[in-house]
Amino acid sequence: MTALWTSSEIEAATGGRANAPFEVSGVTFDSREVGPGDLFVAMPGTIHDGHEFVAQAFASGAAAALVSQPVEGSHVLVEDVAAALTAMAIAARSRMHGQVLGITGSVGKTSTKEALAAALDRSRRGPVHKSVKSYNNHTGVPLSLARMPRDAVFAVLEMGMSNASEIAELTRLVRPNVAIITSIAPAHIENLGSIEAIADAKGEIFEGLEADGIAIIPEDSRQRDRLVRAARGHAERVVTFGLSQEADINALHAVRSEDGGYLITSRLLGSELTYTLSQRGEHWVTNSLAVLAAVEAVGGDIAAAGLALADMGGLKGRGERHQLKLDDGEALLIDESYNANPASMAATLKSLGAEDARRRIAVLGPMRELGEHADALHAGLAEPVIAAKVDRLILIGDDMAPLDKALAGKITIDRTASVDEAAELLLGLLRDGDAVLVKASNSVGLARLVDRVTEAGVPCST
Repeated sequence: MTALWTSSEIEAATGGRANAPFEVSGVTFDSREVGPGDLFVAMPGTIHDGHEFVAQAFASGAAAALVSQPVEGSHVLVEDVAAALTAMAIAARSRMHGQVLGITGSVGKTSTKEALAAALDRSRRGPVHKSVKSYNNHTGVPLSLARMPRDAVFAVLEMGMSNASEIAELTRLVRPNVAIITSIAPAHIENLGSIEAIADAKGEIFEGLEADGIAIIPEDSRQRDRLVRAARGHAERVVTFGLSQEADINALHAVRSEDGGYLITSRLLGSELTYTLSQRGEHWVTNSLAVLAAVEAVGGDIAAAGLALADMGGLKGRGERHQLKLDDGEALLIDESYNANPASMAATLKSLGAEDARRRIAVLGPMRELGEHADALHAGLAEPVIAAKVDRLILIGDDMAPLDKALAGKITIDRTASVDEAAELLLGLLRDGDAVLVKASNSVGLARLVDRVTEAGVPCST
């Protein structure tokens, strides 16, 4: 098997010095994720320095380390570890001759990344690389690039931001052949100030497009024209997707299937495709259209992409469904704990409303990085909560007070001070036939509630 990196290649990329020849098969900067044959990148940190974990990494099977101070074991010594990782990312992108697809957006970028990678992999034309987890920032993107196999046919890389200019820097590393924006919503509005500024920050992804690059943009977004203007200076072609019939890629028909997914007939640029979508929620219809637009843009197998969309399982923290065994029957828990903003809250509440359940329970925590808009945007969730016919609402923390006030007298509400308190309350409430939605920004830690509730029963994930 061809090595991912040799010591001489790392030296050439970084300007560092190896203490001995070696080869590595993987790259990581998390000592908990080290596997046999990996290169451990000893990244500096605000709390811990990666050099503290080098010995642990070698004990876990690391073949070598990238360090800025001498250590025991095979290593490459560099002046700046973070800069060296970025240099490896640049070298990895330069030696890869396949097509790279970059994704950003306020909502749906990780889910769309996973679906797109699965769709391209279904063609089996060669290795398909993707960002791991949500590694989409100034350290995660270089790591994802450094992990990219030299013979990858496609790479699907996610880019995120919380401030202007961040995606511009990332996209110049990624150099996508296709750049996709999934959506524009008031996420990170605390830092950026307006929805227009968010659109401009997301539109930076087009600045890194290769000369013959393609921009893929959501037709249904109110910022559609702004994004098109941003793309035209960098893209050879702009393709739009969405539910609107004005979109280049759209859904001619989308009907809910018996299992909660959708049967969709889509119009593409060169054909039509009828496919089954396993994921629940109308927002996934739009996500699937973005996937098909991207697959068509790189000349992928559209029919195989349709099969991949039919076979997709639940994504942890992003709609994974758990059937909970209770003393009196079963309940459904929908895990949307990974992240939240007003658009994704509304979309997932709408999906909860479509569930065939005796009771609908929503466990909601705060949405972060909303700044001065926080109270109004939390209160604004009242309409989608009512539309979803939520029977009981569990709110976590003082930040949810505006929603409590907006819904006063309209629905049964429980206010809790912590995730643990909410978990105990939910466990005492669960009954046969319940459907429970769990959603908040990732920093709230609702994943702990999901773990606590699923461990209390005999869960079966779907």
